[in-house]
Amino acid sequence: MTMLEDITKMIAELDVDNIATIIQHELDTGTNPEEVLRALTKGMDEVGSRYERNEYFLTELVLAGETMKEVFAIIKPHLVAEEQDDGKLIVVATVKGDNHDIGKNILIAMLLSAGFEVLDLGMDCPKEKIIDAVREHGAKVVALSCLLTMTMKEIPLIDEALKAAGLRDDVKMIVGGAPLSMELAKKLGADDYGADAIDGVRRIRALLEG
Repeated sequence: MTMLEDITKMIAELDVDNIATIIQHELDTGTNPEEVLRALTKGMDEVGSRYERNEYFLTELVLAGETMKEVFAIIKPHLVAEEQDDGKLIVVATVKGDNHDIGKNILIAMLLSAGFEVLDLGMDCPKEKIIDAVREHGAKVVALSCLLTMTMKEIPLIDEALKAAGLRDDVKMIVGGAPLSMELAKKLGADDYGADAIDGVRRIRALLEG
């Protein structure tokens, strides 16, 4: 098992007492910070899956989330900022019924470091709040996060609400989270899918340029 696989396992199994030290060592010895972040994200996805199977409960979800915040603070200075994109506002939210915000918060941090303006609508966000934000701010991209399979049903509802408001032709919708894939995202009405925060930033830039 590689050290990156170990990091994934540590998050998934909540064996996190020494994870910050291990990650700092990996970064200091030249491990690609994007690969470290992906290993952590993969572990967090497994935490979400175990939560859905009732193997983990809210306490475990919170512990994993707090650990992710701590270690992302270590990784963030090592991530290379890409070309700046000042003046482009992205609306970001975790869908209604989902109180998971780690993936969303990491995406926001990376969007801000890339020069985007971000409007964070928070967790458990109703579609009406998203529609109002797009209309008020003229956003060209809505980025939606969901960790739980049962909350995926909100994505087509948001798609339909944007259409009903006459906004859908002017805004791109990208989604991300453990239960999703590109194929499923397209079926649910999204324009694109980000496999992780790093991929999400790159795909959002491509959506704006397309």
